[in-house]
Amino acid sequence: MKALGLTVYSGEKGLDRRVSGGYVSDLLSDVMGNADEGQVWVTLQTHKNVMAIASLKDLAAVILVSGHKPDVNTAHQSEEEAIPVLGTHLSAFDVTGKMYELIKK
Repeated sequence: MKALGLTVYSGEKGLDRRVSGGYVSDLLSDVMGNADEGQVWVTLQTHKNVMAIASLKDLAAVILVSGHKPDVNTAHQSEEEAIPVLGTHLSAFDVTGKMYELIKK
């Protein structure tokens, strides 16, 4: 989180979750079918269904890109599930590249 300069919007209790990789998609059914446990999901989706998928897949966190912020219900569910919702002004491409470099080390 610190290395990428991310803002914590909600779910701070889950910031110690172990990250196994990342998954980038704005299509919920794609994430539901293909993301793996422990991954960080990079998306511009902000509605509460994001947290339903993140919880179902036991994702480590959600990063909202391009300055998007979570809906109130999304933030509330993030707190309940202890799955952080983080944000950046970077594009999905840029934040994913930086995340890849960190994980690769």
